[in-house]
Amino acid sequence: MIDPRIADSFARQTMMASLHARLIEAAGGRCVIRAPLLEGFRQQHGAAHAAVAFALGDSAAGYAALTQLPEGQEVMTAEMKINLLAPATGESLEAFGEVLRTGRRLTVVRAEVVALQGDARKTIALLQGTMIGVT
Repeated sequence: MIDPRIADSFARQTMMASLHARLIEAAGGRCVIRAPLLEGFRQQHGAAHAAVAFALGDSAAGYAALTQLPEGQEVMTAEMKINLLAPATGESLEAFGEVLRTGRRLTVVRAEVVALQGDARKTIALLQGTMIGVT
């Protein structure tokens, strides 16, 4: 399921458009975003640049947070940590974001980014951070 408010916000993200990312799921404190590994976003070893994993994980976590906020609010990242676990190689990357806790002002989130190659899935990054609601 995709919350229409999230779909509208996602459609305005030029970074996600540049990555050819697609919104797969966004509702109930969860979000999944998938993007192909494009040649223009690789580092010198042939793997996707770490910035791609960060962008997808940050966006998935942020949209997971947005599903928990009232109409009329957006979110921005206040803080985000990433652990890069393996090179981002394969056909595409998928980021799964989820809300850990929603407070009055801050929402704690996490995301897992996996590389997809056929039926194989390999976790390449874990993120944890804090989102803040903005108007």
